[in-house]
Amino acid sequence: MTHSDIGGTHRPEQDAVHGNQLFGPQPDVAGASGYPDAPPRMGFFTDTSVCIGCKACEVACKEWNAVPEDGLELTGMSYDNTQGLGADTWRHVAFIEQRTPVRAGPGDGHEDMDAAGVFDVFDAARGLGAFPGATASAAGTAAEDGPAGQISPVAPDGRTELRWLMSSDVCKHCTHAACLDVCPTGSLFRTEFGTVVVQEDICNGCGYCIPACPYGVIDQRRGDGRAWKCTLCYDRLGTGLEPACAKACPTESIQFGPLDELRERAADRVAQLHASGVTEARLYGESPDDGVGGDGAFFLLLDEPEVYGLPPDPVVTTRDLTDMWRHAAVAAVSLAALAVASFTRRPR
Repeated sequence: MTHSDIGGTHRPEQDAVHGNQLFGPQPDVAGASGYPDAPPRMGFFTDTSVCIGCKACEVACKEWNAVPEDGLELTGMSYDNTQGLGADTWRHVAFIEQRTPVRAGPGDGHEDMDAAGVFDVFDAARGLGAFPGATASAAGTAAEDGPAGQISPVAPDGRTELRWLMSSDVCKHCTHAACLDVCPTGSLFRTEFGTVVVQEDICNGCGYCIPACPYGVIDQRRGDGRAWKCTLCYDRLGTGLEPACAKACPTESIQFGPLDELRERAADRVAQLHASGVTEARLYGESPDDGVGGDGAFFLLLDEPEVYGLPPDPVVTTRDLTDMWRHAAVAAVSLAALAVASFTRRPR
C-alpha cells in the first residue's frame, strides 16, 4: 500500500477493503485509514462521578504540549477560569453548580417545603435559625432565642442540597471525524491508534475544520491562525506512555487504554452506580451507533449532556456529503440540458 507525501509527512490512503465511510459503525478505524497491522484503538474514559475539579489534567496537558496560557479569566459563574475548549485549552474542567431539591419524607424534620413537597435550600437558608440545631418557623423568619451571626446547617442529617458537577472535557477523537474529512492540506490525519492529530506545520489556517466539528472542539489560535486541539499525546503513545492528563489525574477520573476495554469498564461502572442508587448516571459518546460512530473519548455523566455543554445528539457534519454532491450533479446536468435545449430549439 502506498502513501501520499504532503509537506514532508505522509497521510495514509484509504484501505480498499474498509473504505472511508462518512457515517455509521466502523470497527476498524485505523485499518480504514491505511494501517493494516495497527494496534488496538486507544482512547479516554472520563468518569465525572469521581472528578474533584483539581485541574491537574489541564496543567499537565499545558506543560507537556507547551500549550500557552489562555487568559485565566474567571467566568463569574463558577471557579472555572478556562471557560471551554479551544486552541489554547486542550483539556477543560467544567464546574457546574446545581441546586438539588430534597424530597420530603415522613419525619425528616424539614418544614420549609413547597406545595409539591420539595425542600428549597435557598428559601430555607433565608429563614435559618440563629444557633446550631435551630430551625426557622417560616421562610424569612429566624429563631428568636439564638445569638446573632450563627446559622444552623441546612440539612442536619448530613445531606447537602448543593452539588458540583465536575467534568474534564477533551477532543472526542471521533470515529467519523468531520474535521479530518474537510481538511484540504492533510494537516489533520488519523494515527495508527485511531486518534485524530493536527500537524500544525502544514496547517494553512483555512479554518474549514472549525465549523465541521460537531462538538466545537478544534479552534484557531489568536495571532497564529492555525488550528490546534488535543493530540491524545501522540508522541507519548508512540513510546508506550499514557497521555499526560491521565497520568496526572489523582482520582483516576481520566482513564486511558484500549477503547473496547474502556467501554466494558464504563458499563460496569454505570451498573455499579445504578445499584448504589445513582440512577441518573449514564454514558455519553460510547456507542458506535451514534451520529459520529462512537467517540474515542467518552464520558460517564450524572446529568443530561446539555448540562455539561455537550450536544445531546451529535452528528458528523459530513454525513450527507455524498447525497449533497449527487443532488448538485443532478441539478447541474438538468440546468445544462435546459440550456442546450433553449439554444437548439428551432423558431416557428
